[in-house]
Amino acid sequence: MAVRHRLIERPPRDVWAVLEDGTRYGEWVVGTHESKPVDDAWPQTGSRIEYTVRLGPWELSGHTVVRRCEAPRLLELEVDSGRLGTARIAIDVRPWGEHTLVILDEHPLRGPGGLLHSAAVDVLIQVRHRAMLARLADVVEHSPRRPARAAH
Repeated sequence: MAVRHRLIERPPRDVWAVLEDGTRYGEWVVGTHESKPVDDAWPQTGSRIEYTVRLGPWELSGHTVVRRCEAPRLLELEVDSGRLGTARIAIDVRPWGEHTLVILDEHPLRGPGGLLHSAAVDVLIQVRHRAMLARLADVVEHSPRRPARAAH
């Protein structure tokens, strides 16, 4: 299993604002060229986004389904990359003082990724996660701040 974390210097509501915008995944998910919600329900359980990955002259399309959402704390996704298989990605958003600790956990589920899963594959996933979390931090930290909810 590949687990990685990153401290993002913004409150959890700002991190969640990026995660709940299905059009922004292309900005921080490594390899994703563009993404768009299939319906207006993102990130409710069962909702989907479609994405495109470009590798040189090749283009691959896939989709991501929300399997579990506990806003604004947890988002579990199943990424379907067609012939490459599927993977489970859990994004845990934890308050850390005035900042946010984001924990990313990914496991291949089906297809070649699941069959070939090994410690060497986990190392590659870790490298991807490092870049992905750095991008997420950059997107969040350079986005407008969300107003804090008024206390009741």
